[in-house]
Amino acid sequence: MPQNPTLVSFDLCPYVQRAAIVLKEKGVAFDRIDIDLANKPDWFLKISPRGKVPVLKVGEEVLFESAAIVEYLDETYTPRLHPQDAVARARHRAWMEFGSAALGDIWTIETTGDQAAFDTAVKALKEKLARIEAELGDGPYFAGEAFTIVDAVFAPAFRYFDLLDTITDLGVFDGLPKVQEWRKVLAERPSVREAVAPDYNDRLRRFLEKKDGLIVKLPVAA
Repeated sequence: MPQNPTLVSFDLCPYVQRAAIVLKEKGVAFDRIDIDLANKPDWFLKISPRGKVPVLKVGEEVLFESAAIVEYLDETYTPRLHPQDAVARARHRAWMEFGSAALGDIWTIETTGDQAAFDTAVKALKEKLARIEAELGDGPYFAGEAFTIVDAVFAPAFRYFDLLDTITDLGVFDGLPKVQEWRKVLAERPSVREAVAPDYNDRLRRFLEKKDGLIVKLPVAA
């Protein structure tokens, strides 16, 4: 009997969530091992060339980098989440990269102690979300009725704001009704909900408090 793939993860990592969401969308049974990125075990450093998660162990093989992992999963297991058309598929891959850039802005918002860097990141994220608003159609997902890997990329990014919105109103979703609805629909999808621990928000709050950036010092949202 084939061995289940093993997803090596950090409990808050959005890139791990991408892989977990795709695995769940495809109904693939998998094992999950969470590690402490502040104290990486030796066995992990031996199999992760960049010392980053996610890592997916498939039998004796080890895959790293979330984009490579989700592409492997989409080529190996059904249902396919990428579009069949080559041009549409390439566009989706480009929007996946766009999602990674948005995560970079969110990371700065969450961790920086520099006001200028914080303001720049908020502005950049607003601009990115406005570009996405213009790209979205009638929904409910990025490409319409079908859930795709682009959805798996953005769901973890939106999840951050379940907590951040309780801290302060950054206004990044203001005037973006399609993005707001997309965020809501993604949050309700079982694969997205199950990609993190039930106490994810508590874990994230503790993580942000340790980082001691500007975000945890702002006035509490009304």
